[in-house]
Amino acid sequence: MSTRDSRPGSTGGADVAGPLHGGPDDDYTPEQLAAMPREELDRLGARYDGVEILHVDPGPEPGTPVERRAVRQVGLTFALAGLAALAFVVVYVGSGWFLPDWHWEITDSGWSVLFTPLLGALMGLAFILVGVGLVLYTKKLLPHETAVQDKHDGSHFDRVTTGATLVGGLHDSGLARRKLLTRSLAFMGGGLGLMLLMPLGGLIKNPNKGDPLGTTSWAEGVRLVRDDGTPIRPGDQEPGSLETVFPAVPGGNRESDAPTMLFRLRPEQVDVLRPREGHEDFNYGDYVAFSKICTHAGCPVSLYEQETSRILCPCHQSMFDITQGAKPIFGPATRPLPQLPITVDDEGYLVARSDYIEAVGPTYWNRERI
Repeated sequence: MSTRDSRPGSTGGADVAGPLHGGPDDDYTPEQLAAMPREELDRLGARYDGVEILHVDPGPEPGTPVERRAVRQVGLTFALAGLAALAFVVVYVGSGWFLPDWHWEITDSGWSVLFTPLLGALMGLAFILVGVGLVLYTKKLLPHETAVQDKHDGSHFDRVTTGATLVGGLHDSGLARRKLLTRSLAFMGGGLGLMLLMPLGGLIKNPNKGDPLGTTSWAEGVRLVRDDGTPIRPGDQEPGSLETVFPAVPGGNRESDAPTMLFRLRPEQVDVLRPREGHEDFNYGDYVAFSKICTHAGCPVSLYEQETSRILCPCHQSMFDITQGAKPIFGPATRPLPQLPITVDDEGYLVARSDYIEAVGPTYWNRERI
């Protein structure tokens, strides 16, 4: 069957000759079939296929107020589906002109709290509107026919008449003359296609761009702040104390690789301080800072025994000695805790001199910088 004959009013492939295989092909030659109009082929195919038509409702008359109202309803529904899909795209990319306070981070308030609910609601709304539009289109604009059909034999006659029936279905749908529907369908299809393609960006995007496992938010001049965002001066801590600090950047206290332990050593600890090679100037006076992420399995290291200068990981009991550059002295950890080089800025607040010079986290993340 010729695929070029799909326009309304064509024969649906009846003009293409084919071999005769018995049945109706014995009664009609390809030339006779090609000469018949599509409507007659449709009825003829139904009759030879053993189709009994029980009821026919042709649908609304073209150009009537009923048809125009139905077209507007269906077109509006499809257009709203396209708008919901495009809104999904806007939320997904976090466009600043649409959501001015957008941030790719978890906060207690603001648009970012609604990020996942908005994505789910907009995608669900788009698909619901598609379904509603298709139901309205089928119920209000398409002809309705109730028929019973017997099994056909798959002859050339069947192929030709079936092609005419399919083309007739396209003709009866009214899409060729209902421009509002075709435009709204095209708009909806484009929006839905873009919506479904957007999540693939997370799969296509290179997750290692910028060396995310080997870098953190710490950088030269970034202040050490408490969880509430207040900066720290060298005299704020008592000797022998520990305080968890974060980088003074937006959302720094929520970043999983940013927590750092700031120690103020006692005088006797300073006397026995033996930094690792290359880390001799990482401390500032009696202050040293080490990553809070255990190098064994990534648990938070938080138990400090100042009498023994040891830090204990509560998950698997790895122990690190801060007077020896936080080298592991017990337990499964085999790599020292990364040390953050620190100093003070012009206002006397503690700041980082750079990022960690080694990867933060479990040993399987330990690798050379790219």
